[in-house]
Amino acid sequence: MEISAQLFTTYEFCKDLDSFAQTLKKVADIGYKSVQVSGTCDYEPEWLNEELKKNGLKCALTHISGDKLQSDIVKVAKNHDIFDCKYVGLGWYGFVDEDGAEHYDEFVRAYKPVVKGLKENGKYFMYHNHDGEFQKIGGKLIIEKLAEDFSADEMGFTIDTFWVQVGGGDPAQWIEKLSGRVPCIHLKDYAHSGKRYNPIMVPVGEGNLNFDRIIEKAESSGTKYLIVEQDNCNGEDPFDCLKRSYDYLHSFGLE
Repeated sequence: MEISAQLFTTYEFCKDLDSFAQTLKKVADIGYKSVQVSGTCDYEPEWLNEELKKNGLKCALTHISGDKLQSDIVKVAKNHDIFDCKYVGLGWYGFVDEDGAEHYDEFVRAYKPVVKGLKENGKYFMYHNHDGEFQKIGGKLIIEKLAEDFSADEMGFTIDTFWVQVGGGDPAQWIEKLSGRVPCIHLKDYAHSGKRYNPIMVPVGEGNLNFDRIIEKAESSGTKYLIVEQDNCNGEDPFDCLKRSYDYLHSFGLE
């Protein structure tokens, strides 16, 4: 398994191509060998390929907007060929809105052609969970329904350890349940903020999640990329947070 950095952590430093390029260098200097490209400025695939190679990096995964995925999936796949990335992700979908209206069936109708198109073009669709996928529709958790309605060769899951915990699940257990379809997972730690019902994200290893067990289950479930993400660094330098997470994971013998 390889330690990877989710660039959404550094989105404030990826708002133009110059700062994006500098961010890739800083992440490589920490020791990361791959990145997830998400939350950055627009880029041409050729530019990204060149910058990744310049810094000795690979692209483990992307998050692409739903509009782009649904409008021209062949172009999305061909762009990923240019920077040699197999895994194409969606970062979020609102299955249940604030008024309680359910949109699950709409997702299935919209994304069946997407996953089919990606598979036909040598890519693999990855869905990233938040806590909302641990709501129930028709007596089943949304994440369970997704795993049933999309086959393992059509769709994988970028299990997010923090959001599984917020949703009331066990991150390691869900990695194990989805074994074989979790090539990429998001590692972020879950800590008590000092305020009731208000957990915060902290660098991996500085919170309360059991990463010994998470890493063990990831390895046995076929995970390739352990992607460090910290959506909110609570005022700290995100590059310092990425380094602390990297150093912690490196202590397990991971690179």
